[in-house]
Amino acid sequence: MHTQSKSKIIAIVGPTASGKTTLGIMLAKKYNGEIVSADSRQIYRGMDIGTAKISSYELGGRNYEKKIIPHTSYLIPQGTPYHLIDIKDPDEDYTAADYKRDAIALVNDILHRGKLPILVGGTGLYIDTVLNNLDIPKIKADPELRAEIENDIAEHGLAAVFKKLVDRDPEAANVVDPQNPRRVVRALEVAILTGEPFTAQRIKNEPIFDSLKIGMNLLPEVLRERIDLRIDLMLQDGLVNEVETLVKKYGKTCAAFDAIGYREIIDYLDGKISLEQAADIIKHNTWHYAKRQMTWFRKDKNIRWITKLEEAEPLIKKFLKKCASV
Repeated sequence: MHTQSKSKIIAIVGPTASGKTTLGIMLAKKYNGEIVSADSRQIYRGMDIGTAKISSYELGGRNYEKKIIPHTSYLIPQGTPYHLIDIKDPDEDYTAADYKRDAIALVNDILHRGKLPILVGGTGLYIDTVLNNLDIPKIKADPELRAEIENDIAEHGLAAVFKKLVDRDPEAANVVDPQNPRRVVRALEVAILTGEPFTAQRIKNEPIFDSLKIGMNLLPEVLRERIDLRIDLMLQDGLVNEVETLVKKYGKTCAAFDAIGYREIIDYLDGKISLEQAADIIKHNTWHYAKRQMTWFRKDKNIRWITKLEEAEPLIKKFLKKCASV
């Protein structure tokens, strides 16, 4: 089958705070589209402020909430559905393979209804599972090995164990959050169990869809300024209260709370650091996360990079015209 004969899908990608959501909503309204979120943290209920989840005001309030088998979807006020937000509690597991299954089901449903699917998010692995039809072999956890790695972290520190991971798998430095112990443990566990780098476990297949990938590319100083402002606003909007509420409900050990913004506020609540220190650390960690995101996306030569929202339109018109002429 020729690529041109496949159903069309658009993806808006890029680092955190780069304006992906704004562009996605604008395009969805203009081109009769529906948005499928590709954010590995916005899937969790209650993790709203710290994940910069689209606000309830933008979503039109909870009255717009509805079910689309079996996923939670929102309607923004103009009537554009926004899918795969708030589908799990923070203490529930959700893998990239789960995302692939759910996102493809939604994309096919959107296409079936004659609308344009638009993936929007900064979780590169999620995007790749759909657009590159990526398979991720399921390697079962080894409790004994995992305990060994966790003991190593307790004895020598997370940075030392992260170095062991990077020694085995240099590419992991661009993919795995060095401050997230669960991600480090899992990546090292998979590398040891399989004898292959964690980042080599992903298998590309023939793409299911004909895709246009648009990347938001801001100047580093502009992006950093936006990140800092966003985090200041998160704290003003009640991030501390959000984390307190979640910890009371779920405890501190949920894997979801290893996300940037949550682990630092938990340290503040535990009296380990001041709120000012927490804010500075969140900004620092978010900036480094954004750089890892860009490293991931830069490797994809099919991404069309833009610096302003209006630069997306000519790309989309050409893409849709190409598809319509087939």
